[in-house]
Amino acid sequence: MSGLSFDPDAIRALAKILRETDLTEIELVENESRIRVARTAPVQQVVHAAAPAPMAAAPAAAPAAAAPAAAPMSDEVTAATPGVVASPMVGVAYLSPEPGAAPFVNLGSKVAQGQTVLLIEAMKTFNQIKAPKAGTVTRILVESGMPVEFGEPLLVIE
Repeated sequence: MSGLSFDPDAIRALAKILRETDLTEIELVENESRIRVARTAPVQQVVHAAAPAPMAAAPAAAPAAAAPAAAPMSDEVTAATPGVVASPMVGVAYLSPEPGAAPFVNLGSKVAQGQTVLLIEAMKTFNQIKAPKAGTVTRILVESGMPVEFGEPLLVIE
């Protein structure tokens, strides 16, 4: 692998495609070479986060413990809600590092800025979602294994 070299113009072209199409990541695989370019989108740019809320509320309503956190989601929690951690990509959310393991955070957990709070699997890659600020987890709006959309509220840190 040390002999691999990538064309900077190809990387710039991929980055340009990301900007033009508003994608968050793109990957190019050719033979044994692989180039992945990713970016995080600011939460403030998300305006369509309320649309997935009804879909997210239905699965969360099944367990009695999750119902209070999920119930106000459609009325109160949007990507613009202070402290919301929104999904930076489309994928599947996981609340723990592996099946059967303890979750990264629970309701009431104190988190530090930059601490991993959940994972999102996209294209067979597990992406760590980190706390944008220190605080207390007051709501968890997704369940492990649940599909999430770009900009969808995942949890709230106050």
